[in-house]
Amino acid sequence: MNLLILGGTVFLGRHLVTTALARGHTVTLFNRGQHNPDLFPDVEKLRGDRDDDLAALEGRRWDAVIDTCGYVPRIVRASAALLADAVDHYTFISSMSVYADPMPTHANESAPLATIEDETVEAITGETYGPLKALCEAAAEAAMPGRVLNIRPGLIVGPFDPSDRFTYWPVRLARGGEVLVPDRPDMPVQLIDARDLAAWNIRMIERGGTGTYNATGPAERLTFKSVLETCRSIAETDTTFTWVSEDFLQEHEVAPWVGLPLWLTAEAGGMLQANINRALEDRLTFRPLAETARDTLTWANSRPNDHEWRAGLTPGREAELLGQWHARP
Repeated sequence: MNLLILGGTVFLGRHLVTTALARGHTVTLFNRGQHNPDLFPDVEKLRGDRDDDLAALEGRRWDAVIDTCGYVPRIVRASAALLADAVDHYTFISSMSVYADPMPTHANESAPLATIEDETVEAITGETYGPLKALCEAAAEAAMPGRVLNIRPGLIVGPFDPSDRFTYWPVRLARGGEVLVPDRPDMPVQLIDARDLAAWNIRMIERGGTGTYNATGPAERLTFKSVLETCRSIAETDTTFTWVSEDFLQEHEVAPWVGLPLWLTAEAGGMLQANINRALEDRLTFRPLAETARDTLTWANSRPNDHEWRAGLTPGREAELLGQWHARP
C-alpha cells in the first residue's frame, strides 16, 4: 500500500512509519520538518503547514492517510476535504478525552461526547482538548463519510514518549530506595504501547477497517500496584513503596496525572476503565507490560542527563514529601 502520514516523526507517528515500512508499504510524510527531520532518510517527505499550506498534497494519490496530529476541527476539515478524492481511507488518531466528563466506567464508543459552547475556539487547553478532538472526528467523517477509521487511544506509552507520563515509573524504580506512591494500589489502569497501537492501526488499514474504536489495554484487568511491581521487577533494584494518602498529596499540591503519573482520583470517573471489546474483537493485541517497561527504561537512559522531565516528582521534591509524611504526628 501507498500510505500518507500527516506528522510521522514524533512518538506514535514514528512507530507508525516503522511498522508500515516493516510490512512492506510505501510511506510519504507530510509535516513542517520541525521535529526529527533526519528520521527515515529513505522516506519521501513533503513539507507544509496544515494551518495554511497544503499545496504539497495537491495532485497526488495514496491508498490511505493517517492523521496523527489533528487537534483543530477547521484544520482537520481542510486536510480531509483536500484528500477526499486522493485517498480511499482516512485514519484519525483521536483520544479517549472526547468523552463527556466524568467519563462513565466501562464506557464504550457510544458514550456521550464532550461539547464546547463556542465551536470556533482553537486554543488547546485542558478544557478544550477533548471537545475539539470530538469535533475533529466529525469533520473527518463529514469529508469522507464511511471511509474513516477513528481511533480513540487512552494513555499511549513506550519508547520515544515525550510526555513522561509512564516513563517516570520505570526510571524512578530503577533508581531504587524509598519511593513515594499514591495510596490507591487497586486503582484500575489502562495503557497501550505505541508499537502495539501502530501495528494494529496498520493492520486495520490493510483490512479496510472503518468506524470508531476505543484503543487501550491490556485485555485483562491491570492495577496501579501491578504496574509498579512490574516496573520494579525489570529494574532489579532494592526498592520500597511508601503509600501516601491522596489527602496528603492534594494538601501538598501534588497534581494527579502529571505530578504523579498514572494517579487519578476517584472523581476522574472511568478514564482508565474504558470498554475496549470492539477493538479486541478486531484483533487489537498487546505485548507484555514488562517488555514495555524494559524498553522504555532502556530508551529513557539514552536521553541526555539534563533532560527536562514533563511529569513526575524531582528527587528533591519526593524526598521533601516523604520527610513530611513520616513526620506527621
